[in-house]
Amino acid sequence: MIRVLLADDQSLVRAGFRALLDAQPDIEVAGEAADGEGALRLVRELRPDVVLMDIRMPLLDGLAATRRITGDADPGDVKVVMLTTFELDEYVFEAIRSGASGFLVKDTEPDELLRAVRAVVQGDALLSPGVTRRLIAEFAARSKEPAAADALARLTEREREVMALVGIGLSNEEIARRLVVSPLTAKTHVSRTMVKGARDRAQLVVLAYESGLVRPGWLG
Repeated sequence: MIRVLLADDQSLVRAGFRALLDAQPDIEVAGEAADGEGALRLVRELRPDVVLMDIRMPLLDGLAATRRITGDADPGDVKVVMLTTFELDEYVFEAIRSGASGFLVKDTEPDELLRAVRAVVQGDALLSPGVTRRLIAEFAARSKEPAAADALARLTEREREVMALVGIGLSNEEIARRLVVSPLTAKTHVSRTMVKGARDRAQLVVLAYESGLVRPGWLG
């Protein structure tokens, strides 16, 4: 059973999400919060699998709450998915940097929301390739000099190659074609790479840039 925490200051939005999620045989809503402080408290108390977190909330906004959740000494396996009104919300970039596993537009189709909740628990990509590439382009525009590449020391040559391909926005299928392997093998490579230092695929993108493995302009 996938346990979801809803964090949104609009009760009507929470009610809509709850009705959809609770109707699924494999998903249940563990709790609701109307602000970031409440979300943080309930994450520590309920230990949900996924938090659907609104960006704009009173007391503590979704970005600050996400940073505290993902920076917790014992965060468990909770995944934070940011909720935004517009696909190109100015806060999407910062959401990924804050540790979110991805983001959803609030008018997402119900089936897509359900797919996303199930996918993020498995560590799969939540962002479509087009949105991922826009996120990468934004990251590239803001990136500074690469930090120390300590994280790369734990990776094999193939894992570095895979991280770089994830970093330029390729899907598992596209990675498989580049490496001339099956999609299943490509997914296995991505999963093994994440185990060595990233919470999920979105964080692999960030790490690829921050380590200098991928540099601005390598979006082809």
